[in-house]
Amino acid sequence: MRRLTVVQLLPALDAGGVERSTLEIAEALVGDGHRAIVVSKGGRMLPRLQAIGAEHVALDIGHKSPWTFRHVPALRRLFSEVNADIVHARSRLPAWLGWRALQGMRGPRPSFVTTAHGLNSPSRYSAIMARGERVICVSNVVSEYLLRHYPHTDPQHLRVIPRGIDLACFPRVAMPDRAMRTRFSIDHPQLGGDGPLLLLPGRGTRLKGHADALDLLGALRAGGMDARLWMPGALDPERAAYIDELQARARGSGIANALAITAPTDAIADAYAACDMVLQLSRKPEAFGRTVIEALAVGRPVVGWAHGGVGELLAQLQPEGAVVPFEMDALCQRAHELLVHPPLPASTIPYTLQAMQQATLDVYRELIER
Repeated sequence: MRRLTVVQLLPALDAGGVERSTLEIAEALVGDGHRAIVVSKGGRMLPRLQAIGAEHVALDIGHKSPWTFRHVPALRRLFSEVNADIVHARSRLPAWLGWRALQGMRGPRPSFVTTAHGLNSPSRYSAIMARGERVICVSNVVSEYLLRHYPHTDPQHLRVIPRGIDLACFPRVAMPDRAMRTRFSIDHPQLGGDGPLLLLPGRGTRLKGHADALDLLGALRAGGMDARLWMPGALDPERAAYIDELQARARGSGIANALAITAPTDAIADAYAACDMVLQLSRKPEAFGRTVIEALAVGRPVVGWAHGGVGELLAQLQPEGAVVPFEMDALCQRAHELLVHPPLPASTIPYTLQAMQQATLDVYRELIER
């Protein structure tokens, strides 16, 4: 394939799945000798983007205001000046701006690709994510969701490309890994002990199901199991009231001494290794559920609500961990069973970073070779 110029559009380069996928595709493009350009307002992941050899154009195209559309002419000029082959939008407002910019171009114009990273509320605003010449869906759940809510979408334009992980970053570790658990319990003594350690990674938002995890911890301990719970990523100064609420709930249930609510850890693979079970209890269906495949890659069982992308992954890779959403008695019973009798680890993890990168570049090639 000839050298391509691909421009990815997203609001910012802060932490998140959208940002991570943007960098992963930019890295694949550069590695194959193509030109990768990212348009965003910047953020803490910008140095990583530049380190892989991609270019960045600073435009605040994610600010939800009518004034943001003033960036449309700048995008149009950019697409023309760099002779873009592909414009790949990863979020709704940037997608609208990119689409508007393309409509005003004279002569040949780049192909328009979107990636539906989430299950956005159906609306005319969200419909732009189904308007790409190719629409990448991060799971079958997302593909079905788009076709259900936007029936005019051409199914032939959809491409299901699940997110993937670098298996080298999540090596299989025998369970239990007492040394790793001891390492983390030095900073968080609540995580010590001989009983099982549960892990619920995720941001400090009610949607992640932290309250359900606390209720599960309380039930396990009430049943005589010296279980502990770690919530890395939940501690956020901007959500102090929510954390206070969780801590008050834990004190009221008598489990505060068995709970650690911490900031995100850069050693998440080690955190998986230190635990005996990973929880995925998002109250709102997620489009994919990367933590499921990360945990299973390390060799830790996962228990989660069987809806959205999490339900799809568990059904394929570890059905024993799927629980009917919000059935707390069933959750407690299933978690207890899998802690006492852990399932065999998944023999293979098909959702790899390399497969995701190659499939995305294949979509670009498909459009160029039409």
